[in-house]
Amino acid sequence: MADHVWQVTVTFTEEDQRTRADAILELASQRFHGFGQAKKAPEDPSVPVVGQDLAAARALSHLSHQLVDAAAERIEAFEGHPVKLHV
Repeated sequence: MADHVWQVTVTFTEEDQRTRADAILELASQRFHGFGQAKKAPEDPSVPVVGQDLAAARALSHLSHQLVDAAAERIEAFEGHPVKLHV
């Protein structure tokens, strides 16, 4: 059984040929919001799930970078010097 569970909510907004995904992670003391977009080219077939997949991947990537930045800030506060973390 897991000790902790985080749930990320991903919502989609579609307008014209663009799909936007918003990924939200709410923790006890912090809220993270990543977003990503995908644009359908005029010659592409109409397959909305492809735009959703791509926009969600970009939103989750944005969210993951925010989590790495937050972890770096916590480490810096503890160790008292700058750190650089990589994804």
